[in-house]
Amino acid sequence: MSLTFSIVIPSHKRADLLRLCLDSLQDHAPPGTQVIVVDDGSPGAIVSSTAEDFPFVRVVRHEKSQGFCVAANRGIAAATGDVVEMLNDDTEVTAGWAEAALRWFADPKIGAVAPLVLQNEPARRELGLPPRIDTAGDEYDPGGYAIKRGHNEPFHPGGPYSLPRPVWGVSAAAGFYRRQALVEAGGFPESFGAYFDDVDLSFRIRNRGYQICYEPTAVVWHRVSASYGRRPSRRVIEMQSRNEELVFWRNTRGQQLWLHLPRHLGVLAAKSLRRAQEQTLFAWSLGRFRAWGELVSRSCARIA
Repeated sequence: MSLTFSIVIPSHKRADLLRLCLDSLQDHAPPGTQVIVVDDGSPGAIVSSTAEDFPFVRVVRHEKSQGFCVAANRGIAAATGDVVEMLNDDTEVTAGWAEAALRWFADPKIGAVAPLVLQNEPARRELGLPPRIDTAGDEYDPGGYAIKRGHNEPFHPGGPYSLPRPVWGVSAAAGFYRRQALVEAGGFPESFGAYFDDVDLSFRIRNRGYQICYEPTAVVWHRVSASYGRRPSRRVIEMQSRNEELVFWRNTRGQQLWLHLPRHLGVLAAKSLRRAQEQTLFAWSLGRFRAWGELVSRSCARIA
């Protein structure tokens, strides 16, 4: 049975990069692919007007920005494909990328596939240097932090990241998901807004018995600095810190919590020292306190 395929692209204001993304889809998307752009309250509806230049794109618009997770879930709700790929608007796909990943979903145990995401750095290419990896799938340390496999390492064909393999999780920058797995897992956690939402989702997909794998021949280029900036703002650091802490407490319970809590405390100590050196300790700490306060409030509400 052939699987139908949808792509969801949440976008807030980067119409220039969105156009490059859609150009690449126009060149390389398999026939019959459904492409949905979610305009998350872009100024002057610039995202909608850009997307409407491409006849194969369906636009869903929010009048006001509601954040990545809400936009992603809105797009997933509109998608009809058996497999849904989330794409950042600052990505560009390559020939055969979708077909390589979609093959995995013939196995009903596969809930998600991580492509090879390479950093789109034109200056590096001009120098003839090998591209650097953004992510070759995600791993998660039980102490409470996610790891992008291969991040910032040069990619060499035939090297360690050239082989398909099981991985812990998938980045929503370009991840493929079985739609049924998304529905069963409850989609992206809308209370997160953005950041670490895909880590939380990978936990929930795995907890429902699905497997996640990495496909190196599904190649996507990502302008990493366009997503995160050269130096994240205080607000972004606070949100990242809050969400990272919530992921640990939402998904580590019972005996596993007591087993991994000492390591988690060590991770927090090490991170606080690094943040102090970077002069971002205040925002980082505020995010952690926000997470703990929310957790306590929820616990009290359940008891009441």
